[in-house]
Amino acid sequence: MDSYPLGENAADRLAAASGRKLSEITPEAAAAGELSFGDLQISPQTLRAQAEIARQAGYEQLAGNLLRAAELTAVPNEELLRMYELLRPGRSTYAELVALAEALEQRYVAPETGRLVREAAQAYQARGILRSI
Repeated sequence: MDSYPLGENAADRLAAASGRKLSEITPEAAAAGELSFGDLQISPQTLRAQAEIARQAGYEQLAGNLLRAAELTAVPNEELLRMYELLRPGRSTYAELVALAEALEQRYVAPETGRLVREAAQAYQARGILRSI
């Protein structure tokens, strides 16, 4: 927990999605037009560091959310929106949700997120909120 807050204590070790060190992302750089969109996106490395801090502080659910967020940085935005639509109650069958979980695990190497989607499929089935074939 000695790194918290990361922006102050780990800015030279962590980078944005673009690869630029957090210490280089400053109001001055923004004002000079030196920052790109990727400079403003969080990296999986930073999300994992935040997850570890949350875990050390006893916030297991938050840590899990941050780890899943780190996994999802590899998923293109269009695909994320498609996945979100599939996860809405009544929009997918059980098989479609299992296929989504498999895609997350295999294509995007997102095992924690895949596990959560499998849990959602089981919960949707138990509650009767899956799409009928």
